[in-house]
Amino acid sequence: MRLTHILGTLFLLTLFYLTPGSSLARDTNDYESLKRFSQVLHLIEQHYVQKKDRGELIKGAIQGMLQELDPHSSYIDLKEFKLMQEEFSGEFGGIGIQIGIKDKRLVVIAPIEDTPAYKAGLKAGDLILEIDGESTQGITLSEAVNKIRGPKGEPVELTILHKGAQKPVKIKIIRATIPIHAIKSKELETGYLYLRIIDFKANTTKELKKAVNKYRANKKLKGIILDLRNNPGGLLDQAISVSDLFLSDGLIVYTQGRKKESRKEYFAHKQKDDITCPLVVLINAGSASASEIVAGALKDQKRALLLGEKTFGKGSVQTIIPLSDGSAIKLTIALYYTPSGRSIQAEGIEPDLNIPFEPARPKNNNNHVVREEDLTKHLANPDKDIEKKEKEKREKLKAREMLEKDNQLRMALELVKTLPVIKSLKP
Repeated sequence: MRLTHILGTLFLLTLFYLTPGSSLARDTNDYESLKRFSQVLHLIEQHYVQKKDRGELIKGAIQGMLQELDPHSSYIDLKEFKLMQEEFSGEFGGIGIQIGIKDKRLVVIAPIEDTPAYKAGLKAGDLILEIDGESTQGITLSEAVNKIRGPKGEPVELTILHKGAQKPVKIKIIRATIPIHAIKSKELETGYLYLRIIDFKANTTKELKKAVNKYRANKKLKGIILDLRNNPGGLLDQAISVSDLFLSDGLIVYTQGRKKESRKEYFAHKQKDDITCPLVVLINAGSASASEIVAGALKDQKRALLLGEKTFGKGSVQTIIPLSDGSAIKLTIALYYTPSGRSIQAEGIEPDLNIPFEPARPKNNNNHVVREEDLTKHLANPDKDIEKKEKEKREKLKAREMLEKDNQLRMALELVKTLPVIKSLKP
């Protein structure tokens, strides 16, 4: 009996040792993996045709490891980390473009308005095939950012394949200081305000509040058109606080990581700056990440009508984790979900009204009527308020030109006039 008991015990111990799920087996597997990495590192150092620095080899291994996870996880070296901090809080030197990796190709998510990239004609969906003559095949996002950014006044040449084009073109763009202005506003008609969010930086909500309150101080606000087209996203907290301005309660977004207990929920709350007027939101394929959070929240809460085209579909959350040497890694830690529980990862958000953008037709000026103001050296009006009137006239002209060039904006303006006003906010 004693011998049988001993043999049984030995069998159970052996079985435990060989079980793949056991901690001992896992430790052995981890050791073997590290041993294999060490062997490869040693072989490269001893036999590669050129001498390589060990630190650079390990950095490359880290980059490769993160690159294999997903398009948004990456290694951030010390220089890039500094540039990233500048981008979210101040100004940086570059061409003003948001890029991403899609189907293993470097793609333009959106150019930032009024920047060199925007003026050069780069558009959402364009492929960047080369940077200064070097192919972007296999390039990481961080490498691409480092190559495109640089000191003000210095050029960078991009080989671009425009969306729908058959042949690539080379475009030389002069880098500039890219300012962090998150909001553009314009009165389209009396009472109807156009608000464009360029991206979600640290000051986005503050600028949005300022623009709305400035308008409400002088005129009654009847409706807003919130333009999120070609908005590449940015800070999660800003997407939440922007959504909160238009909502008095209810879920805005929730994030879910690998573990069940990692779920985080973000709710709207009543505040004195809440905006209750009718709202139409413009979206397109360049609307990504934080802009999709806002669009998804306002759609699911039935607070706004979405018009335009399906969004980009970036539904993952990244966090920046600093490392001991001053560098960092950007790691995807969760997916975010709209209030209805939808993940838009690789799917995007569908608009309520799918209205493709149509380029404006050339204007026919054959019927242009010449007025006194068009004549060279015409006499100025002696009215003391003429300067104010002229400014108002110029602003109306700019608004009219915007509407003439943008069929989606024209439709949004007509629709916002028909939407009901929220009579009161929920307590």
